Amino acid sequence: MSDVLVKERKKTSIHNKEGRLTKNKPSWLRVKLPTGKEYKKVRKLVDEHKLHTICESGHCPNMGECWGAGTATFMILGNVCTRSCGFCSVATGKPDNTDPFEPLRVAKSVKLMEVKHCVLTSVDRDDLKDGGSTIWADTVKAVRRLSPETTLETLIPDFRGEWDNLKRIIDVAPEIVSHNLETVRRLTKQVRIQAKYDRSLEVLFRLKKGGMTTKSGIMLGLGETEDEVLETMDDLRSVGVEIITLGQYLQPTPDHLPVEDFITPEKFAEYEKIGLEKGFRFVESGPLVRSSYHAEKHIEK
Repeated sequence: MSDVLVKERKKTSIHNKEGRLTKNKPSWLRVKLPTGKEYKKVRKLVDEHKLHTICESGHCPNMGECWGAGTATFMILGNVCTRSCGFCSVATGKPDNTDPFEPLRVAKSVKLMEVKHCVLTSVDRDDLKDGGSTIWADTVKAVRRLSPETTLETLIPDFRGEWDNLKRIIDVAPEIVSHNLETVRRLTKQVRIQAKYDRSLEVLFRLKKGGMTTKSGIMLGLGETEDEVLETMDDLRSVGVEIITLGQYLQPTPDHLPVEDFITPEKFAEYEKIGLEKGFRFVESGPLVRSSYHAEKHIEK
């Protein structure tokens, strides 16, 4: 770990041993309130029609910028997850039954908001035999039917390695298919309790073999070393991943994993350079970067 990183940890760590907040975040993690003509237009539509986006419910720091660029992210298959990841604030428990009308509702929202690039994500639905993949495929089809000019990125779960379920995603062929590793191999069991590092790599490999443009993302600041970050990049390149995002992990509540390091903007810039040198076609790396940040540009590339 670099001296800069160690120094920043001592100066800006905001958690004590019990995981409680003790200090303010570093200055580079503070964001301005969203503004702009396009953002206000979308904001009005969302409020008037009670539309749901993960951008809003997840309090994404880039919401104004993304909405202004015509990009929005929708979460399908409910808001209760069957997994209990150490970094995620989505509720864990027994989800409701799936809604066959959800794909059409999402597609109508995309059309109403005039979304140019739609990102779809979901909770894990390990309770379902198909892992929710049928609703996934139907949602992609519905968006294409109502908004044929809208491009699509699907940020999918691992479907527990049930490859018939993964094939449903490949069959509807979104422009980009994303599946996040979230962290390095050593920390996977702690961060993604029910997930497996190698299974996620297998998901990405099968997607690539199926002709998809693939993307993945990792969070930094969970205690990983620089060597582990570089190893993760190499693992992703080995299965053909073309697009990678790297962002700062922020602890959503005191009950979640604490922040171990605040990675500096300079370090993120260094990782971006290294990623491009390793052969990634697009590297999005910065403290405020999230999975769908600049997603519309990944299509352009």
